[in-house]
Amino acid sequence: MLLTVPVMKTRRVNQKKIAEAIRMLLEAIGENPKREGLLETPERVARMYEEIFGAGEEDPKESLSKQFYEDHHEMVLVKDIPFFSMCEHHLMPFFGRAHVAYIPNGHVVGISKLARVVESFARRPQVQERMTSQIADIVDQELKPQGVAVVCEAVHTCMTMRGVKKPGATVITSAMRGGFRKRISTRTEVLALIHGRHPAQPF
Repeated sequence: MLLTVPVMKTRRVNQKKIAEAIRMLLEAIGENPKREGLLETPERVARMYEEIFGAGEEDPKESLSKQFYEDHHEMVLVKDIPFFSMCEHHLMPFFGRAHVAYIPNGHVVGISKLARVVESFARRPQVQERMTSQIADIVDQELKPQGVAVVCEAVHTCMTMRGVKKPGATVITSAMRGGFRKRISTRTEVLALIHGRHPAQPF
């Protein structure tokens, strides 16, 4: 049996305003936006920002709206979901991998939908901590599973290219809900599976 969840509207990107802002930015750093190499840069950046911040973005609720009853009550884990996002503090990219797991409670979703949820939250100005919690919360809210676990690993260019300038540093965040938060054995298993080790305790 198919379950349906209401869908929210997605955002729109104003390319004209972005292009105007980029022209002003180029002038502010002492460049001439009318010189040959920069003449079409504002429009190129506007198209890029539309792609990064919303073109084709699927609402996370819509991604999880098609659910199927399935008598499976063991962990489902999708590992190594690539993502890229923009740090909202400096508008510089951060990118890495997300791992999303849940324990079904009578119904499941297509595994590709979990990747779409990650993408929809990544494609906006973000902080990694919030993004990790948002992914866990929407899966918990829409699927109502026995538990949800989300782990994100990322490199932040606002840390590697500016400020402390520490290339190679990785930020890892996690969000646990339900059984993953309450039971150490369940949390231990999902973390072992994410990191490629055999879990010390069975699920």
